[in-house]
Amino acid sequence: MVVTTFTQEINSPITPIRLFKALILDSKSLIPKLLPQFVENVVLLQGDDGGVGSIEQVNFTKGNPFEFVKHRIDELDRENMVCKYTMIEGDPLGENLEFISYEIKFEESNNGNCICKMTTNYHGIGDFIVKENDVKDGKDSAMGIYKTVENYLIQNPNLYA
Repeated sequence: MVVTTFTQEINSPITPIRLFKALILDSKSLIPKLLPQFVENVVLLQGDDGGVGSIEQVNFTKGNPFEFVKHRIDELDRENMVCKYTMIEGDPLGENLEFISYEIKFEESNNGNCICKMTTNYHGIGDFIVKENDVKDGKDSAMGIYKTVENYLIQNPNLYA
């Protein structure tokens, strides 16, 4: 198995704790609310409401390139605002990926804003190697979700405070 890793950092004017609460702790209700044209719902299939070991299924609306994905929460560190999870099933894996693991960490920048650090590990089947161009659409989609939530928090400064 070949593992291909991509990292990215995003600066935000929102505090780390607000982004962590919105994007990680409350994502299953917030994302379908903000993006109903893409996400139909998020269903808890196993576990204790998003805690470690929980499995959630994101169901996309009709007309999207993907029908669903299933994520398993591997680590949830509320104090350090870190979440690690794994896509264990779903259309984006296709025939060439066994799974995709993610680590998202929210840190305070020097000016009190947020630096969101994301690491994505693509675990290929056999000798399959993921190229950056192969995952461009997924990265763009994730960035669109991030920016939508960020704008919502800017417009609603008391939420997740």
